[in-house]
This record gives sequence, C-alpha cells and structure tokens, in this order.
Amino acid sequence: MIKYRFITFLMALGLLSFTACESNTRQENTDTRGAADTAAQEPDNKPNKVVLFFGDSLTAGHGLDDPATDSYPSVIQQKINDAKLHYTVVNAGNSGETSAGGRARIDWVLKQKVDIFVLELGANDGLRGTPVSETTRNLQFIIDKVKAKYPEAKLVIAGMQMPPSMGADYTNGFKNIFPKLAQKNNMILIPFLLDGVGGVAKLNQDDGIHPTPEGAKIVADNVWKVLEGVL
Repeated sequence: MIKYRFITFLMALGLLSFTACESNTRQENTDTRGAADTAAQEPDNKPNKVVLFFGDSLTAGHGLDDPATDSYPSVIQQKINDAKLHYTVVNAGNSGETSAGGRARIDWVLKQKVDIFVLELGANDGLRGTPVSETTRNLQFIIDKVKAKYPEAKLVIAGMQMPPSMGADYTNGFKNIFPKLAQKNNMILIPFLLDGVGGVAKLNQDDGIHPTPEGAKIVADNVWKVLEGVL
C-alpha cells in the first residue's frame, strides 16, 4: 500500500510538472483544438436529412398489418439506422394514387423539406390503360415542381412494368417511361421496383398486386441497391 501511494504521488508530481511545462503550448493551441473539436462533433448536432417517398399503395404499404414497420420505406429506414446514416424517411404514399393524383397533391407534399425525393408513381395509370403520353406529362410535372422548390435535392425514380395482358405496344411504351424520364432529368433509376416480387404468388397478398411483408423486404432491397450510394 505504501509503495502504491508513493508511485501515485510520483505520477501526480510528473503530471503537474508536465502540465506546467505545457501550459503555454496548450494556451496557444486552444483555439485551433477547440475548432477541431467543434468540427468533430458537428455531424451529431446536425438535423437529419429527409428522404421522401412519393408514391401509391406500394409505397403506402397497402394491406400490410403494420405499414409503419413492414412497408418498404419503413424497411429502408431500418437499413439507414443500421448504417448509422443521418436520414429520416417520410412516407408520402397514398393508396390508389395515379400520376394525375400525384400531380394534384405534390404542392402540399413539398411543404415538407426534401433532400432526396423518390418518385414511385404510374402503376395505377398502367393498370387503367392511361395513355403513356399522359402519364409521362404528369410525372414530368411532379419532377419540375420538386426541382423548382428544392433545386439541391437528389431525385430518384422507380421503374414499373405492366403484365403482358396489357398488350406489347402498351407494355413496352409504359416500361420506357421511367428510364427516359431519368435520363432527361438526371435522375437515378431503380430499374424495376417489383423485381423478384411481381408475379411471385407467395410474395404477394391475395390480390396478387401488393407485396406481403416478406415481399416488401425484397422491394426494399431493390431500392437500397440504388439508394445506398445516393445516401
């Protein structure tokens, strides 16, 4: 015990001596180190950026027991949290939404600040046989609104496809809407939102259209492959 106290005493003396010798140097470097400390802490103090998903029932999580947990945007939020990234997902999905409905709703939605805008609309247009030109105009209108309100926002568009029963001409024209808009507007393209899920019975609800929770996880993986690099 005596030996321990003696060693502690010597260490204290050494620390005091070091402190006295270094006091002037520390004083000179206080401002620089203080600035560095502030910069190091800054990311934790910043508010999260916003990733807004603007879409239809696929985005809203229609038919899921708990869309707040199981919808694909909610799964994306979980992936963001796991990656310790500073982003908050806002789910602006609306079941039954067409591109025309999105066009009418976009001004209200953009009251929410947006850093990354993910556009997922058009599926209901396709199922109704809406002319490709009309869907294209509506989606372009939405894109223009986002650009005007938040010119620094990054834009992502989710590709969609129609079943062959809609006819070859229509399905091809519809499929091409999304890559063309992506190229025209310098958007990042998710090639096909429902890749690996569309047409797979066990991954869809009884309606054959909306993913089950397991299907929604695969949809989220399709989105994450693209979105992770954007974040």
